[in-house]
Amino acid sequence: MTGAKAAEMASRRIRRRWVVRILFPVMILAAGWVGAQAWMIWTYDPGHKTAPSDAAIVLGAAVWGSEPSPVLRERIHHAVDLYRQRLVRKIIFTGGKGKGAGMAESEAAERYAVAIGVPKSDLLTESKSVITEENLRFALELGKTRGLRSYTIVSDPLHLKRSMRMAADLGMEADASAASTTVYRSWRTKVPFWLREVFFHVGYVITKPFRGP
Repeated sequence: MTGAKAAEMASRRIRRRWVVRILFPVMILAAGWVGAQAWMIWTYDPGHKTAPSDAAIVLGAAVWGSEPSPVLRERIHHAVDLYRQRLVRKIIFTGGKGKGAGMAESEAAERYAVAIGVPKSDLLTESKSVITEENLRFALELGKTRGLRSYTIVSDPLHLKRSMRMAADLGMEADASAASTTVYRSWRTKVPFWLREVFFHVGYVITKPFRGP
């Protein structure tokens, strides 16, 4: 082996060591940060709602045919409970028409709420959104046209950490209220939903600085 080749190999080894020295701490910090986010999502507890707000925003979920899925149904029930306790004056249902659905999520939710006794005059719908951030953005736009200023975001407990982060980024005056009868109760159902939320929450936080307002 020539001296030049030996020197080149030594230089490569040194570069590799520096790469490892730099990347390893970065990876440890990144893993720790993701772990912290996952823990905050799992343990997030908005508490028991006592202060009234102008409207509940029910985040969208799947529709089966033209009927709310069990997930959406329990979110509706929770919002209606808040309405009947006079903790919200209006209910805004969100969500467009998903693949294979017979109608928009918000429309199915509104129809269900009317069927269980909520006056249609106290219900609002937006049917353009397909993701959580749009649920909130379009609900806020709709609320402004009706003079609504404060909101209670209604969803499943594991969904609320990300939702409240998005609401804050939108400048929304909002609190959260978790559906007490969520269908995500067993480990078999909670863990996949939690991992999904960790993925989307981390993705949202990382990409937010690179997206428009």
